[in-house]
Amino acid sequence: MADRGFSLLSRSLTMSRNEDRILTLEEALQAPRKHRDMELAFEPMDNHSSTPGGPNNQPLSFWASWRLEQRPRRIALLLDDCQEEYRPYAGDILPNLIRLVDTFRSARSESDGVRIVWSAWTRTFDDGISNAMDRWYGPRGLRPEDPENAMYVFTGAPGMEPLSEIAPTEEEVAAGWFYHGKHLDMFWNFDEHGNSYLDEKLKAAGIDTIVLSGLWTDECILATAYAGNSRGYDVVLTGDAIATATANHEIALKVANSTVGKVVSTDDVVQYMENDFVTGERGAVKGTSHPDGRKEE
Repeated sequence: MADRGFSLLSRSLTMSRNEDRILTLEEALQAPRKHRDMELAFEPMDNHSSTPGGPNNQPLSFWASWRLEQRPRRIALLLDDCQEEYRPYAGDILPNLIRLVDTFRSARSESDGVRIVWSAWTRTFDDGISNAMDRWYGPRGLRPEDPENAMYVFTGAPGMEPLSEIAPTEEEVAAGWFYHGKHLDMFWNFDEHGNSYLDEKLKAAGIDTIVLSGLWTDECILATAYAGNSRGYDVVLTGDAIATATANHEIALKVANSTVGKVVSTDDVVQYMENDFVTGERGAVKGTSHPDGRKEE
């Protein structure tokens, strides 16, 4: 029976391939590609390095082919889990977080293409989410007097308040720019229609670029960077305004920088926002109808 099932599956796949045959590169290049600049596509790549002598001269690493200043943007600062529970881990980056918030607030006062978003991590031992995350991080270390499991909040509601030095104003909270996340990815909170809360907020403002800061580098930051990239945003990570409770900070930044985000310094972001930022038109580079951020035709 198993052999017969495999045979039917194989035959079905073969028929499907015959009906919709995958073109070779040479054949595909002959057809028009409305979503691709073919003149640009034929230019040599400048954002990769190759393995000498390796098969197909395969790429060893990539990095962003774009620069912040090369086009007008609509941009949001994302403050990921910068909350009182994690103050001991945020001490070194707090001055840079303050600079970023001050800079973006100033830019927001002069442009409708700038936003600031705060999130707080709300995993507690009795939140009812117990699933893959509990199986991964484990149930041990849950001692309020001497906690070892940094993935939980031990001090209750006060621990979920944003760090006081960079806290949102009452107006910012009322407008929905601070919310409680329940997973590593800031985009993971969904409404009754399955739409991402954060994505909908950013799309409503026409945002096409996100600047990530906060905690943790190898968990929430990395997860949000991948999610943002998948939704069509240009992703920036402020390497010196991000921290983690593990030994994986540099590793996570290296992975992000060669896959989904551009790692820069706080100085770079501040200089860009103060000197080079130009407000972009809504929908110029990122669509809002498709979950992956494709532009409308």
